[in-house]
Amino acid sequence: MQRFIGIDVHGQSCTLVVMGPSGRRLGEHVVETSAKALIERIRSIPGDKYVCMEEGTQSEWLYEVLESHVKQIVVTQPLKRAGSKSDAIDAWALADMHRRDALERTVFKSPKTSTALRQAARGYIAVRRDMVRAKCRLNALYRSRGCNPTGEIYDPDTRNSWLAKLPPAYRTLGELLSEQLDGLCQSHQAAESWLLKEAERIPVARRLATAPGIGPIRAALLVAIVVTPTRFRTSRQFWSYSGLAIVTRSSSDWVRDGRGWTRKLTAQTRGLNRNRQPELKAIFKGAATTVIQQMPNHPLHKDFQRMTDAGIKPNLAKLTLARRIAAATLAMWKHQEDYDPSKQTRAPQSQ
Repeated sequence: MQRFIGIDVHGQSCTLVVMGPSGRRLGEHVVETSAKALIERIRSIPGDKYVCMEEGTQSEWLYEVLESHVKQIVVTQPLKRAGSKSDAIDAWALADMHRRDALERTVFKSPKTSTALRQAARGYIAVRRDMVRAKCRLNALYRSRGCNPTGEIYDPDTRNSWLAKLPPAYRTLGELLSEQLDGLCQSHQAAESWLLKEAERIPVARRLATAPGIGPIRAALLVAIVVTPTRFRTSRQFWSYSGLAIVTRSSSDWVRDGRGWTRKLTAQTRGLNRNRQPELKAIFKGAATTVIQQMPNHPLHKDFQRMTDAGIKPNLAKLTLARRIAAATLAMWKHQEDYDPSKQTRAPQSQ
């Protein structure tokens, strides 16, 4: 006996609905947003329970709380629909879509795997973003007064000479933003130390750090975001998740000629996919940049030079390097192997 449960989660209450395998609505309940109340309500429902909820602030916590009490629990991206909206409508829609296996985009959840590393990565990313924003605010303040600032404005030992260039009404703001930046830089150093400390406890992070351009920080973030390589069957799936897949559009693909129906070359590229994990995209494009700028003797750098010499645009050649690094890290992770440059060395084409 199957029961499909949709939960619309809010801070104070959850609307929980129960649907049968035929689509019949069997019950609707308003439950307090607490582990005890939700578990008691779930246990009171007979049969095999299949739960569906939307991604949100409490989704990871609820996944961990309810996972052992149901047969399956799925987290999906928030639904976008026209027409009336309420907690009950959203909950019934989740239950029905789960019943029909019509959920288009589900969210991977594994709250009990590498928890400390994932929290360290979350803190590192948040503090790094705040630090970059603080630097941009300070830089914009100088540019608004006609100055061309350098990196000295961020250094506590050299910024006073730059603050003196600002009018008195702007100087106080510059001092305030500088003090904020100093605090964020200290927090960034602490977050980086925490991330590296947690990564040292995971052998696969040290293995992935041997890939070209990855290093310990990027390897730690990579493990924290992906968690397990079995999520991706092929490299193309991993490219799509990382925002490295090429999107094409075409229409009226087939035309008739003397031989019958033939495919018309109408497909056009529309750049890279937008539904991606932005941090992974930054990791692999940053790794490709490191190979191009700092590793002139690496086989990937030589392949980049061959591509640009052949007339390929540098940004497309860089994308190719990023995709190859992503494919290499996925293979290393799956097969538990260290990086082997010979596997990415391409024989030069004969003239």
